[in-house]
This record gives sequence, structure tokens and C-alpha cells, in this order.
Amino acid sequence: MAQRISRAKRLLRDTRLDAPGDLGTVLRVLYLVFNEGYGGSLDLSAEAIRLTRRLASRTSEPEVRGLLALMLLHHARRASRTGPQGQLVPLRDQDRSQWDTRLITEAVTILQRALADDRLGEYQAQAAIAALHADARTVEETDWVQIVGWYDELLALTDSPVVRLNRAVAVGEADGPAVGLAALAGVDAQVPRHAAVAAYLHEQAGDLPAAARHYADAARRATNAKERDHLLREAARLRDFL
Repeated sequence: MAQRISRAKRLLRDTRLDAPGDLGTVLRVLYLVFNEGYGGSLDLSAEAIRLTRRLASRTSEPEVRGLLALMLLHHARRASRTGPQGQLVPLRDQDRSQWDTRLITEAVTILQRALADDRLGEYQAQAAIAALHADARTVEETDWVQIVGWYDELLALTDSPVVRLNRAVAVGEADGPAVGLAALAGVDAQVPRHAAVAAYLHEQAGDLPAAARHYADAARRATNAKERDHLLREAARLRDFL
């Protein structure tokens, strides 16, 4: 929490919040608050959504609605993100019957209105990806081709190495793990969760010894206990191949 607060303070330092052009900073701070809450405190996430709703009621900027849609789509999956013992549950393994369909419907409606303005921004693109995941009744029905297309849009907007990393996963699902690994080869290995993505793609490709090594490496690099424990369980599942 302290690190995120410090990051928010750096974003706000020397910034006049009454000056034009500050909306992007406000949105980044709101998303930082939401993500902090999403990882632990329900109150923080709910407060971030409340503030973003208020902001959306006072501006016609599509990126505000894009961020609100993104928050709601993530929030809709909150109940399924952890198991009975508090363990992390990856998206593909989540019980989709626990997803809040009311929030998903609201989010998709908000996103469609934002996209209709034809002023695409990164939050709208992220929300479109989240909406495609939410639209799939099972992981097998996920429209990975469309998701890759939205990651391409997001890359054009941000050129972010994290986006390139996530795109490699989507490419692996759409076109096969070998193609996903080729996309991953173009991503800096120091990007957070690179080893976890490598592990998943190697496992999908049938290279279990490499997958086991990468899961163990990812666990060593994990920055929070839930993620580390999940990765250790994945490594243990393949321990015979270490």
C-alpha cells in the first residue's frame, strides 16, 4: 500500500489539479486506488468506483467511462478470484457462475457508449478486453482473436512492455503456444510476470520441464504472497519434471 501511495504522490507532485489536462492524472490515481483495493480492501475498490462514477457524471470524456467500465468488469469477478482458503484462482479456472452479471451488463453498456465517441484510449481498450473475457460462458468460448486485436490497439496507444507480455498470452491462445512463445521472445525478460507467462506457454506447448523451471523462477520473483503461493503450487504440480 505504501508503495502505491508513494507512486500516486509522485504523479501528483508539482501538478495543479485545477489546470487543463489533469484528467489523465486523476484517472491514473483512481485506478491505482482501485487496484490496491482489488488486491485486498473491498472498501478501497468501492470508493474508487464511487469517485469514478461521480467523475463520469461531470464529464463527457470517453476515457472516464472506459475506466469506470474497466473497474466494474474487474469488480464483477471479485468473488471468484480467491478460493476457500484465500488462494489465488487464475481467470481460466474461476467459477463464472459467481460473476456479477448485473455489473457486467452495466459495464458493457457504459463501454459501448464510450466507444461510440470514436476517441479510443487505453482504458477503453483494456475494458474491451475485459468485456470479451466476461462475455465468454466458458474459457473455451473466449474470443482470443478479438482479444489479440484489442491488445494491438492498446500497444499502439501505450507501447507498454506489460501489454506486450499479456498480448503474448492471447496470441498463444489464439494461434498456439509456439506462436505465443515467439511473441514472448520480443518482451524483456525483466518485465514483471514474464517467467509466469513463459511457464504457462511452455506447459501449453508440452514442454513440462521448462514449464516447471519457469514456475519456480516466477515464484521467486513474485511480489506478493498470494501470487507466490499460487506459482509454488504450479511448480509443485510439475515437480517430477524439475
